[in-house]
Amino acid sequence: MNLGELSTMKQAKDIALKISVTYVLLGILWIVLSDYFSMIIAHEKLSMYIYFQRYKGWLFTLVTGMIIFLLVYRRTNELIISNEKLKKKEKQLQIRNQHYHSLFEQNPDAVLELSLDGNVVSVNSEAEGLLESTHEQLKEVKFSKFLDEVEMKRVTEYFFQTFKGWASTFETTIHLANNNRKILRCSLVPIIVNRKVTGIFAIARDITLHRENEEMVIASEKLSVIGQLAAAVAHEIRNPLTSLKGFIQLMQISNRNNHDHLDIMLSEVDRIDLISGEMLILGKQQEFDLRREKLDDILKQVLVLMEAQAHLDNVSIQYKNLAEKPLYVLGEGNQLKQVFINIIKNAVESIPDNKDGNVSITLVTRGDDAHVVVADNGVGMEPERIGHLGEPFYSTKEKGTGLGLAVCQKIIERHKGHIHFQSEKEKGTAVEISLPIVDEEIPAASAD
Repeated sequence: MNLGELSTMKQAKDIALKISVTYVLLGILWIVLSDYFSMIIAHEKLSMYIYFQRYKGWLFTLVTGMIIFLLVYRRTNELIISNEKLKKKEKQLQIRNQHYHSLFEQNPDAVLELSLDGNVVSVNSEAEGLLESTHEQLKEVKFSKFLDEVEMKRVTEYFFQTFKGWASTFETTIHLANNNRKILRCSLVPIIVNRKVTGIFAIARDITLHRENEEMVIASEKLSVIGQLAAAVAHEIRNPLTSLKGFIQLMQISNRNNHDHLDIMLSEVDRIDLISGEMLILGKQQEFDLRREKLDDILKQVLVLMEAQAHLDNVSIQYKNLAEKPLYVLGEGNQLKQVFINIIKNAVESIPDNKDGNVSITLVTRGDDAHVVVADNGVGMEPERIGHLGEPFYSTKEKGTGLGLAVCQKIIERHKGHIHFQSEKEKGTAVEISLPIVDEEIPAASAD
């Protein structure tokens, strides 16, 4: 007999005792009062005494019946209301149990209920399919059957963590019959009753196919990156190749060797070799030496390289150094040259063939930074396009890849500088590059 039944019996005894005591007290009270009134009536009038004696039993029965009725009605009504509430709670509990049962059985994930000693209490159909075993088979199986020694040790640690009332999520690999292997994403959830962990819910999902698809996507992305890198290398090497072609054509026309031109050509060949390695800047951090470089000298070297192409495109380039003193920055000369060539080349190419082109390059100081402003009177661009400049493979040119500006921004960021674009449709574009100024001679440093 459980505690609920004992409580019900005690309550029934209390009600019966209360009614019995009430009836006895009413009987005693009625006997005392009726005898008292009988004595008074007998002295006054005998006929009234006889009348009272004849009907006092009926009166007692009527009064006690009404009182007992009220008592029984009150207690019965309380019991009925309590019973209705109990039935309502039982119905709600049944509905809730059905909800939980549906969540357990209809769950698309495998769900196992485990006892604290690791035995399987119940499983849903998904768990039977995932583990390729029936409920009865799983009751007797040890999980070491599915896990190797290393994974078993790791999963056991998660079980101990769940015993303390903490849920955990992890991935593991199980081994089934016929060398079948599955990768599972698992969650262990403690079953807490009266603030005590009484068991564990193990929820598992097969992500083997998902992992295989991820590996395929990664392999595809690697191939795509190789293609992007090849396009980027071709894009960046085209600049020095154009300069080399221009000098070679000039040597063919003049039919003589110019040692200054040969030096520049050798420098451009070195830059091609450097660019091939520097393209890794977009995807991988690499160390390079930072030295104290004079911006004016770098810009003048770039002008020598760009004047030939600008002349062929009917574009004039003006350079103004408005700085009051020589400006030095901490950087890598060839990378900075690569940035300025790319920016100036974009400015020249933005000017239509039917227009007298003009590109101005200005070197100024503002606070502790040196600013190089490259402005053109080309076609310009809409404001909404400016925010996308520097994104790989976003280009305003028909055959552009967008990698040139992406490389430029990466190089300037690694030099602790900034690039700012300002443009207006049909009026031109201004690109402002800022770099921190260094005043004192410093030894070479490396950056990554």
